[in-house]
Amino acid sequence: MNTALILSGGTGTRMGTDIPKQYIRIEGRPIISFVLDTFEGHEMIERIQIVADEDWHDLISQYAGKKLAGFSRPGVNRQYSILNGLADILTYADPEDYVIIQDAARPLVSSETITEILKTLKNHEAVTPILSLKDTVYLYENGKFTGTAERAKLAAGQAPEGFLLGRYYEAVKGLLPDRIMHITGSLQAALEAGMDAVPIPGDEGNFKITTMADLEKFQQIIQQRKTERVHDRRECS
Repeated sequence: MNTALILSGGTGTRMGTDIPKQYIRIEGRPIISFVLDTFEGHEMIERIQIVADEDWHDLISQYAGKKLAGFSRPGVNRQYSILNGLADILTYADPEDYVIIQDAARPLVSSETITEILKTLKNHEAVTPILSLKDTVYLYENGKFTGTAERAKLAAGQAPEGFLLGRYYEAVKGLLPDRIMHITGSLQAALEAGMDAVPIPGDEGNFKITTMADLEKFQQIIQQRKTERVHDRRECS
């Protein structure tokens, strides 16, 4: 079984909005609904588990489809939320199954990326899409530059990320009680546990909405797609 774990427990304080960014409406629907559509429509995804505060369950349910398995409680940080979600998934899934972890505020994930992750997981325990760094990376300490990093060996990680379910759950649980508070990325837990992890090419268009500029960019993309669909229908009529 392939399960998608959607993380929607964040508060989005950096946006300065009244509600978490994943619930802001674009073209009349919350941002998380775009993520749900992609995973609901993917033939290789069988279940969807969502980490979200109870206040938002009713709204999310309006846009979730038949694959929704249930909700998990948010944790004190992202990795705790993942742990809660994994524990709930393991009540109906097998440890040898796969889980794909996705942020609700990253609404432009493609079906092709999901497919590639699941295919790669057949031979590995963890998969993360990456983007090559375009700029020179400098090292600095105490306000002074100390050198440069070898850019060819560096990459920026993206979501969604895929994992062997049981193995990753044990990796995350092994971070308790203190280490889990210092994890900065989902893959980090897998690497510290010695899991077999590999990269796949990322997607520049699969950006996370973090700032107002990101929100405006996403809105422009959705409006452009809507315009293109209208044009295509006119061309076919």
